[in-house]
Amino acid sequence: MKLMGLDVGSRTVGIAISDALGWTAQGVEIIPIDEESEVFGLDRVAELVAEHDVDGFVVGLPKNMNNSLGPRAAASQQYGEMLTERFHLPVDFEDERLTTVEAERMLVEQADTSRRKRKKVIDKLAAGLILQNYLDRQGKLTREK
Repeated sequence: MKLMGLDVGSRTVGIAISDALGWTAQGVEIIPIDEESEVFGLDRVAELVAEHDVDGFVVGLPKNMNNSLGPRAAASQQYGEMLTERFHLPVDFEDERLTTVEAERMLVEQADTSRRKRKKVIDKLAAGLILQNYLDRQGKLTREK
């Protein structure tokens, strides 16, 4: 089952795709969006769904540190609803607290990437982390059964 991971922001959506076995996630691209103008990039998502034969979605859910849901989480949930309506595929949500921070730290410490270059890949890397965390958790649940 191939999954698409999405890191939904107000200006971009980072996209990652899993391998067919659901073991690894790979960042694919960043889609520009504009929430205020109601431009959500779903046509590009549709192209990627067809290109990668996607069976479902994992949307990052940016919870607050106290586990509550704020405005960004509501926006991610709304994006998930749009995916369901358009594609009729399952949508799961994955807690994404600190994934962008983790992605930035990886780019700085491991890749020594400049700030300008980080802005170009951070959302794609964060989407990959969201999807990989989901895949790892699902694999652990399967092994525990």
